[in-house]
Amino acid sequence: MPTLLITGANRGLGLEFVKHYAAAGWRVHACARQPDAPALKAIAGDVRTYKLDATDWAGIATLAQALRGEAIDLLLANAGISGQAAGELGTIEPSVWTQTFLTNALAPVKLAEAFVTHVAESKLRLMIAISSRLGSISLNDGGGRYAYNASKSALNMGWKSLSVDLKGRGITCVVLHPGWVSTDMGGAQAPVTPPQSVAGMTHVIAELKPTDSGKFFNFDGAPLTY
Repeated sequence: MPTLLITGANRGLGLEFVKHYAAAGWRVHACARQPDAPALKAIAGDVRTYKLDATDWAGIATLAQALRGEAIDLLLANAGISGQAAGELGTIEPSVWTQTFLTNALAPVKLAEAFVTHVAESKLRLMIAISSRLGSISLNDGGGRYAYNASKSALNMGWKSLSVDLKGRGITCVVLHPGWVSTDMGGAQAPVTPPQSVAGMTHVIAELKPTDSGKFFNFDGAPLTY
């Protein structure tokens, strides 16, 4: 059976990803700060939960060692924070900015670094990061949200570099924009529901080819520019 490892699995998009892949018969390694969340524990299927903060570098290394020999078909770096407290000019707080970059930009790359052998040994060999259209420099026409936007731009660059460095190992690295989704981060006014977003993104993932490595897609499959 194919295997998924995902961060931020206990709510929002992460929870929907777990539901989708578990229902499709995948083995799911679900990582979250609260792995005992009732909604996550209630999902039927081969779902294995792990307590993991996305910025716990030692914890990531320990988990990678514990899963040594387990092929990971799809590595999905989903965990992220809004950095809203440092979002606007005049309210920029360096400590919040730093934490936003650690979580949104560095943590996904550290996850990929730790699990690169697991993914290389799989059949599908996919690494996906959940980014945002707000991280696109060329599409930035709204300003604001300095920490979040910049962190997602950094994530995009990190993932693009992975696509170059891992080409020889046959790993496809892609970033996805989930849309403006009605999660705790996106807010109730967002027009896209988590099931709609994940249905779109999983379709995009299923259709990826090695030649797509390094690309940036909207949840509906439309290409985006960095």
